[in-house]
Amino acid sequence: MLLSHSLQIGEVARIVHFLRKHLTNRTIASVTASHDEIVYGKVGTSAAEFQKHMTGKKVLDARQQGKYFWLVMSSPPHPLMHFGMTGWMKFSNDDSGYYKEKKSEEDWPPRFMKFILKMEGDPDCEVAFVDARRLGRIRLVDVPADEMRKASPLKDNGPDPVIDKDILTRAWLKDKMSRKKIPIKALLLDQANISGVGNWVADEILYQARIHPEQYSNTFSDEQMNRLHDKLIEVCTTACDLLAESSKFPEDWLMKYRWSKGKKDNRLPNGAKITHITVGGRTSAVVPSLQKKTGDVAADVDDDGDVEEKPKKPKAKKAVNGSNEETPVKVSARSRGKKVDYKEESEEEQPKTSQKRKSATANGIKDEAKESPKKSKKVKVDEVAETTGRRRSGRQWRG
Repeated sequence: MLLSHSLQIGEVARIVHFLRKHLTNRTIASVTASHDEIVYGKVGTSAAEFQKHMTGKKVLDARQQGKYFWLVMSSPPHPLMHFGMTGWMKFSNDDSGYYKEKKSEEDWPPRFMKFILKMEGDPDCEVAFVDARRLGRIRLVDVPADEMRKASPLKDNGPDPVIDKDILTRAWLKDKMSRKKIPIKALLLDQANISGVGNWVADEILYQARIHPEQYSNTFSDEQMNRLHDKLIEVCTTACDLLAESSKFPEDWLMKYRWSKGKKDNRLPNGAKITHITVGGRTSAVVPSLQKKTGDVAADVDDDGDVEEKPKKPKAKKAVNGSNEETPVKVSARSRGKKVDYKEESEEEQPKTSQKRKSATANGIKDEAKESPKKSKKVKVDEVAETTGRRRSGRQWRG
């Protein structure tokens, strides 16, 4: 099984593997590019430029930094790509394993294609970049191949836990954590700090290190920081080495059991409860019995993993005829164009002090209805506007 959520360091490593396997030392015979003002345009490139600069070039290698990957061409510019949430690379002669689908004659060219590279020589091979939600990015970087990581946007991102182990040391991480006061998960997810760590990877690292995701980054002991560093390197390296095939991941990994959000009894095989909380706007899987709070945290989460609810503010009541009573009549979109039955109001729901007022209002409507049906329809409009604060516009209310 391959993961089917936001694409992170392991999934990108998988595609780099396939690109090296099928494109290295081969020339691009032709390029078909479909322009997209977002996928290309947002980063200052066009499909026409991409097609022009890629046709006839030789691919020397494929490389990666975190969630970014690129092809090393025989001469600049080099195409730098990012998958976003739903981007992927498909190969006409191989299954890159993003998801299984029934093969048919309509499978190629694939839907949501942004470009297709047709390679010279044998075996026949075409590779397509696809992106259904258009959150991916394709750009051309006009620098020498060995300077790609010195140019934007790569230079603006932090070190890669797999290829930059000499930079991302225990001392480096300790310094980074101590200089910031943010939830540790937010620090891990920020690509400016560390490249390639996404939501499930961050949760896995924190679970393996037995660290609570909401605890502030500057509140950990040296021992905890060292443990976090080691698990960061270990989880990312394992995900890349196994090309993101989750069926091959260790059985004690949280990600194998974390996907039952919403179920009352989501647990690990040993019975430990898995709780889902929100940290920095992202859903986080936590095992509270193992991931204890040892310092200040960004929110109140008890040791059972339950978020302590804040008192809810009372709902503001709508005024009816100057009173503070809640509106007795609700008019939905479905009731438009239909006769309003004021008899449906429940007298039991209204305070006794308001019964005379309501009765007088209802009787007044009924009396006017007997004298002039047309006028009664107009009164209903006024009554609805008064009780709901809304008035139909554009055309007359029809009873």
